[in-house]
Amino acid sequence: MEIQSIAVLTSGGDSQGMNAAVRAVVRSALYYGMKVYGVQRGYQGLINGDFREMDLRSVGDIIQRGGTILQTARCKEFMTEEGQRLAAEQLRRRGIEGLVVIGGDGSYRGAQKLSELGIRTMGLPGTIDNDIPFTDFTIGFDTAVSIVVDAINKLRDTMTSHERSSVVEVMGRHCGDIALHAGLASGAEAILIPEVEFDVKEIAERMSGNFNCGKRHSIIVVAEGVGKGEDVARQINELIDIEPRVTVLGHIQRGGTPTHNDRILASRLGDFAVRKLMEGESGKACGVVQGELIATDIDLVVSSKKPFNMELYELAMRLSQ
Repeated sequence: MEIQSIAVLTSGGDSQGMNAAVRAVVRSALYYGMKVYGVQRGYQGLINGDFREMDLRSVGDIIQRGGTILQTARCKEFMTEEGQRLAAEQLRRRGIEGLVVIGGDGSYRGAQKLSELGIRTMGLPGTIDNDIPFTDFTIGFDTAVSIVVDAINKLRDTMTSHERSSVVEVMGRHCGDIALHAGLASGAEAILIPEVEFDVKEIAERMSGNFNCGKRHSIIVVAEGVGKGEDVARQINELIDIEPRVTVLGHIQRGGTPTHNDRILASRLGDFAVRKLMEGESGKACGVVQGELIATDIDLVVSSKKPFNMELYELAMRLSQ
């Protein structure tokens, strides 16, 4: 059945490249002769009926902007069956046959529920954490890593000047990919992540040995999922005569101009989602694996965990000596 009208929303935490994805969805839909609507404030806006019809001008000059022009919000009401039925009815009332959801795991679960209610849905992986399975990278991850690497470069300059060590706390509650990739790219001496057990005493002894051999600074990257950077620094200071300075990067990792990699990834995925809806697909999560676009059942995606790249972690450890 030919599809005439679709909507797009962003949900959960924002990530750089969401705007590029929205732009791709809107422009692809218009190219194929569809009407396309933007939903403000995620699932909350869906329930409230906060829709606006989009045209080419609606998404002009946004590919380079961070955040999301559609805004995003948490919505407890949508977690209920009544809220989900109301959201589906808002779409049907406007004759909207398909919905593209840009967000992370929780957003995917929402798309899954709407698909079960008969709404054609496509999910795009918009999260800096890179924790969505069945895609090599998520929209925003590349930019977040670049921000962390830039911050570590600056910290290393001042740590070297003052002969100090630094603990850098980054985002990643359940997935350590930001810490791993940024730590490897910046030459960190230690990377603490939820997926791998670590021994603070061993790290402290290695830092002390490095200082005794003439090294006058070190960088330790800590994913928030293993604890606070302040606690790691305190434990190190209790073990050896080194008092690391702590930097918590926080939400700056979500902001800023998306890298060209994130813009291209978002553009490819947004266009792909529209074409899949046109083909009659629903309840799918769009991703890129080894450069190839794929669509995987959302049921499988939300019930799976992304494999951890132990090979990359071991490389980082070998090179940190």
